[in-house]
Amino acid sequence: MGAAGRGDGSVSQSTHAYERVKAEIVAGGLGPGTHLNEVRLAERIGVSRTPLRAALQRLDREGLVRTVSGRGAFVSELSLSDVRHLFQLREALETHAARLCARSARRGEFGGLEREFTEQHAVLARDTGGSRLDGYYALAEELDRRIDEVVANPYLTGAMAPVRDQLRRLRRIARRSPERVLRSALEHAAVCRAIADGDEDAAAAASARHIDNSLRHILDASV
Repeated sequence: MGAAGRGDGSVSQSTHAYERVKAEIVAGGLGPGTHLNEVRLAERIGVSRTPLRAALQRLDREGLVRTVSGRGAFVSELSLSDVRHLFQLREALETHAARLCARSARRGEFGGLEREFTEQHAVLARDTGGSRLDGYYALAEELDRRIDEVVANPYLTGAMAPVRDQLRRLRRIARRSPERVLRSALEHAAVCRAIADGDEDAAAAASARHIDNSLRHILDASV
């Protein structure tokens, strides 16, 4: 195999390692503070150490991994101060994105999402065992994708991407509270309704209200 082929393979392995480790961190399989032993991790996910090291460096830049000189890489931890700072940035980005969507010619698309969130609320209200949460979170991911498409601003969506990754790590807290998930579904519906109506102020306010309520829930649950 030529040098180009080896290079392509290395990039592919690095991407595979990045996506695999990132998914495990976001899902909580690799918890905060976990030491990421390169030898064992490379063997487990089926890559060599060089592309794994590149993947860990990329995750370090994104804030999901913390590299300590002489000790190696660890899954980053989120203090309550980190969470507050994260939500401050989230509010600045998401409220502006909501305004942009409300003034877009595609704002009517959010009417369908409003109905889906309202339906999800009804489904979750009947779900006493939490078996339908994945459907709700999939719909929330769809809302994020639609916002990114409608905003069509790579700088804004690029800034939101690492924030969303950190937020996904916090979902386990919301999952423990069915009441919070129910309220969150209605809050998402309100954001979508305001966007569909073309009301920028209402869209930004609904987004800010959802973010503030989410932060309060996390802080209360962490006391």
